[in-house]
Amino acid sequence: MSRRFAQVDVFTTSPLRGNPVAVVLDGEGLDDDRRAAFARWTNLSETTFVLPPTQPGADYRVRILTPGGELPFAGHPTLGTCHAWLEAGGQPADPAQIVQECEAGLVTVRREGDSLAFAAPPLIRTGPLEEEVLEAACASLGIGRAEVLDHQWVDNGPGWAALLLADAQAVLALAPDLRLMAAHDLKLGAVGPYAAAAPSTPGSPDPQPDIEVRAFVPSLGVGEDPVTGSLNAGIAQWLIGAGRLPAAYTARQGTALGRDGRVHISSADGQVWVGGGTRTVLSGAADLG
Repeated sequence: MSRRFAQVDVFTTSPLRGNPVAVVLDGEGLDDDRRAAFARWTNLSETTFVLPPTQPGADYRVRILTPGGELPFAGHPTLGTCHAWLEAGGQPADPAQIVQECEAGLVTVRREGDSLAFAAPPLIRTGPLEEEVLEAACASLGIGRAEVLDHQWVDNGPGWAALLLADAQAVLALAPDLRLMAAHDLKLGAVGPYAAAAPSTPGSPDPQPDIEVRAFVPSLGVGEDPVTGSLNAGIAQWLIGAGRLPAAYTARQGTALGRDGRVHISSADGQVWVGGGTRTVLSGAADLG
C-alpha cells in the first residue's frame, strides 16, 4: 500500500543543515513490526507515523520510532511531523495552535512566523546525577570530573542526562566512547556557552548562537543526534531555572557532524518554548508493503 510520506529538515531555515525526520502521514493499518522495520530502514534518528487522535483536544496522534525503539516524546519529530501534517492539509481545531498527541500526552505547537515551536513538557526526572552515573558519563565522554561545572537529569521522556562544560570549545572537543555509553544505557547531552560571538557559517541567515549542544544516544541506535528538541527543552528548563541562561537564547547543535542547527528558546510565565525552522526536503509516497 502506498502511503503519503515526507522527509522534513528541522531546526534550520536552509535545507540539509538541520535534523531530518521521516514522516508517514497515513500511519494507520501498520503493525508494530512494520513500523519498526521502516524506522530501521530510514536509518534516521526518528521516523514518525501519523494516526487519528484518541484524546479530546488533540488534532492528530503520532508514534515516534528510532532505529532501536520507540520514544514517548521527542522534539524535532514533533516539529517535523506538525510541519508535514499542516503542509498535507491538516486543519487544527484552534487556528492559533496545534495539539499533538503522543505517548507522553498532549503537546502544544504554535506558529512563530515561518517557524514552529513546541511547549516543553514537564520533566519526569530531575535533580543532580547520582555519583555512579556521573562517573560513567565522564568516562563515556573522555573527560575528568573536574571538567563538569554542573550536571542534571533533564528527562522528559527519552531519559536525558546533561552536563554543563566550561565553554562551547570543550563541548566540540569531546571524543565519546559510544560503546561504553551504550553499555551504561546513557542518553547524554553536553552544553557549553560561547564566551564571545560564535564563528559564523557562510551563507547562513541564522542568528549567532549563545551555547553549543551535543547529544549522544547509542543505546537507541543513534550515535550522535544532529539537533535535538527534547534535550534542548530539558536543558532550557534546567539552566534558565538555575539562572545560568537568560529567558531567551539560541542554541547551536550539529556542528561536529557538519550540520548547523539552530534551536530558539524562549520562556515566559513558567513555560519554555522550543522552536526552529522546518523545511520539507522530500515528499511523495512510501511503499511499506
